[in-house]
Amino acid sequence: MPRLRPLALAALVLGLTAFAPGDYVVASFSNMSPGGTINGWETMSLGDAPRSNYALVRDGGSTVVKGQADGSASGLVRRIAIDAARFPVLTWRWKADNVIAGGDIRRRGGDDYPARIYVTFDYDPGDLSFGDRLKYRALRALGYDDIPVRALSYVWANQSGETAIVPNAFTDWVQMVPVRSGSAGLGEWHTERRDLIRDYRAAFGEDPPPISGVAIMTDADNTGGAATAYFGDIRLTTR
Repeated sequence: MPRLRPLALAALVLGLTAFAPGDYVVASFSNMSPGGTINGWETMSLGDAPRSNYALVRDGGSTVVKGQADGSASGLVRRIAIDAARFPVLTWRWKADNVIAGGDIRRRGGDDYPARIYVTFDYDPGDLSFGDRLKYRALRALGYDDIPVRALSYVWANQSGETAIVPNAFTDWVQMVPVRSGSAGLGEWHTERRDLIRDYRAAFGEDPPPISGVAIMTDADNTGGAATAYFGDIRLTTR
């Protein structure tokens, strides 16, 4: 067995994410203090919905973000500017305590998830279709200034067997990518790995523009339900 450096050994023992030197670290929650400020992240509100609660806690031997939703919907976002071709792979750790009764990826009334990871892209609104440009201008006129017109939403789907990439129930500007679904694996930590370029091509039929942000979210406003999830470190890396 090759000899591990002390930091790498500690990462294995404590369940931390061992970042490679060439990785782009989106979130290093494991280096933050439980109960402290989630540095580098800002609140992402959704209309008039009550806000979900996010806090740094200790779980599984590491500091992570605990998200709790009770009829609420908001997230935390980190704004970045990264070439997807340079760092095409997104990896993260997450855990969900429950799925949401009534959650349905294909219905507006069921558009709730215990855990989501959003990746937004810097897509030029001028490249939208005529109808979508009108919709974009109308939303801006209503005060929606920060509108992602291209995003992948990696979700823990509520109903088992969900695997297909599908448009969000409200807008096809956001494409839903079920990574896990149903109750299998609840209460356990999972490490995920997704190829952003492949997923973007499958969702939108073209290569992605630069990545503009990454967000985490626990939401239950449409169903009026409740959910708890945990988010560990997030990084972008090469293939």
